[in-house]
Amino acid sequence: MFFDYKKNRVWMENFSVVMQLGLTMAGCIVLCLFAGRFLDRLIGTKGVFITILTLFGVFGGANVVYRQILEITEEKKKNHGE
Repeated sequence: MFFDYKKNRVWMENFSVVMQLGLTMAGCIVLCLFAGRFLDRLIGTKGVFITILTLFGVFGGANVVYRQILEITEEKKKNHGE
């Protein structure tokens, strides 16, 4: 009835990595979206900053996620090589 961590360790580690990457990407996009919305309301433009900053959030989040994936794969290569 209880969750057996030893039996499901690999699955849980992979799940935590996927959740981390997804939340990182979503956080970057949402933060830039609200910053763009704030600037649009402050300056009086209609969607210019929302569009620009949301695109920055998408590309910035993708860059961060890509670097995190590289870091994780390098750690696994290093651990398997030792």
